[in-house]
Amino acid sequence: MSIEVGVKLKGKVSGITNFGAFIDLGGGKTGLVHISEVSDGFVKDINEVLKVGEEVTVLVTTVGNDGKVGLSIRKAVDKPKEERREFPKKEFQRPNTKKPFVKNQNTNSSNMGGKQDFDSLMSGFLKDSDDRLSTLRRSTEGKRGGRGGRRN
Repeated sequence: MSIEVGVKLKGKVSGITNFGAFIDLGGGKTGLVHISEVSDGFVKDINEVLKVGEEVTVLVTTVGNDGKVGLSIRKAVDKPKEERREFPKKEFQRPNTKKPFVKNQNTNSSNMGGKQDFDSLMSGFLKDSDDRLSTLRRSTEGKRGGRGGRRN
């Protein structure tokens, strides 16, 4: 039996660990379902969801060169479209501010085929990055006794 990524198979739970369950796929093949792939909800104890000997349907997610097979139970379950969770699209928010991120409107990308726009954005990013790094270095070096720190 050939095991390929994307194939749904039936198998029996052959072993349970604290990080997942081993599934016997038949033909001497065994795969692992990680605890995060058992259910859509949070699973604290996998023994509450699966039992050894239980028959399950799994989806093959990975097949390694070394023969390891990654499986998923939650992806093998067909859900009606209305049950699938759709997340609303949100505007990107800058950290620690209430203002939404707005692309710089002042740059003119029509010059040089957009190159000016990228160059100005990159130079602004590098300047901001350097300022943040120097502020961070000043505040941490004094606390841990690094180069140039305060000495009493």
